Amino acid sequence: MLVRVKVAAGARKERFIELMEHSFDIHVKEKAERNEANRRVEILVARHYRVPEKDVKIISGHTRARKTIRVLK
Repeated sequence: MLVRVKVAAGARKERFIELMEHSFDIHVKEKAERNEANRRVEILVARHYRVPEKDVKIISGHTRARKTIRVLK
């Protein structure tokens, strides 16, 4: 399944807001450096769908706020 997310890195509070089915607005405390924010987003999406973290990968938008993530379910 493909999931679309908009990420805000370096936020004061961590948030995970479901906008529509398979579409989220995610705020993470980690900065967008050394892939830290992307890694945290993958962890949060894996927890939401209750799948192992290895089954969640960003497939596009690595350096952008809007990302497409593949979730194996």
